[in-house]
Amino acid sequence: MATFHIVEGDICTMAVDAIVNAANNSLLGGGGVDGAIHRAAGPELLAYCRQLQGCETGDAKLSPAFLLPAKAVIHTVGPVWRGGAHGEAALLASCYRRCIEVADAEGFRSIAFPAISCGVYAYPNGPATEIAVAALRRWAANSSVEDIYLLAFSTEMRGHWAAAIAATEA
Repeated sequence: MATFHIVEGDICTMAVDAIVNAANNSLLGGGGVDGAIHRAAGPELLAYCRQLQGCETGDAKLSPAFLLPAKAVIHTVGPVWRGGAHGEAALLASCYRRCIEVADAEGFRSIAFPAISCGVYAYPNGPATEIAVAALRRWAANSSVEDIYLLAFSTEMRGHWAAAIAATEA
């Protein structure tokens, strides 16, 4: 059973087996977490991601971490929030599941996640973190992953992660 850790800080500084990039479909960088990871990893990440030929929403792809302290980057594309009636919850859960599957296939023991789709994709923070933690509990239960770090970009987001963890422990 994986242990959850909430960290308020920069995912680019995490010395874990894998950090998760909340990417866009092109995997070629963007704003928010995606842009920060690309800048910190160096230009080699962009060159490598060009070879991956994009990623579908709800899926995940692996790359080296290059200049980051992590061993690898798992890129996943979350859904854009369009009101909740367009399969957003299933796609978001799929992002977390696919990241755990990729991590497990590599034998990774530690992984750090941002709040996927909570930035420019406008997914409401409370529901997004609840979906994330429920999916991670389900899919990490039988994987090699021992430590799951949930990155918070603010004290408010830290509260959402804590509430989601508490809700799934009951």
